[in-house]
Amino acid sequence: MSDNQNNFQLPERGALTIPMTNDYLFRALLQRNNKVLTGLIASLLHLSPSEISSVEITNPIVLGESTSDKTFFLDIRVVLNQNTLINLEMQVINEHNWPERSLSYLCREFYATYKLLNVKNHTVYSDKLQLSVLDLTQIHLATDEDKACHIDFWASLFKARTWEELHMLSQNNEYLKEASETVYHLTQEEKIRLQCQAREDYYRRMKGIQEKIEAQEELLAQKDAEIAALKKLLAEK
Repeated sequence: MSDNQNNFQLPERGALTIPMTNDYLFRALLQRNNKVLTGLIASLLHLSPSEISSVEITNPIVLGESTSDKTFFLDIRVVLNQNTLINLEMQVINEHNWPERSLSYLCREFYATYKLLNVKNHTVYSDKLQLSVLDLTQIHLATDEDKACHIDFWASLFKARTWEELHMLSQNNEYLKEASETVYHLTQEEKIRLQCQAREDYYRRMKGIQEKIEAQEELLAQKDAEIAALKKLLAEK
């Protein structure tokens, strides 16, 4: 960060302009600040930052450049220490078209990791492929191990809605301080802010569509139940 940014103080109060769960802001934050990317990955993988020699995003975007719903890639592809491939993604809405991602809904924990295993003897097939899910709605279920790795702090950061929350979280953690300050500067850049707001508009549209789909599905289920009941009455006569 520049000298001016090193002397920067976060706003002490007020709602965030863009929520931390915004997937464009998430991508912009990790792309703009390599230290934050390093800290997050270290926490999620239970590593010390000193064990990370390099992290490189292999699919960067031009921050602030206009994107469309069809062309914008949500996942962030990272090479860790030049030998480990990682995909990071902020999942905001269920788009009902990704059966592989729906595995995350099996998670009823705060932070869970899944691996391939032999279904007969339950031995792990390989430790080279795993799926980890961090549920921002389940911070209260964080284990001692989660807390030791500060995963609960990161979850609280991404769930934050106000500058007061970010200010509190960043006081005693250099990585969260970097993240909070970078988010502030990103949201002051008009082009990036507009792209984040476009994503918020997209979420609202998708939520509206989902609500209509769910209402129609409920109506169809009621009709099916009525038809089944009528058929049963006919069969009994």
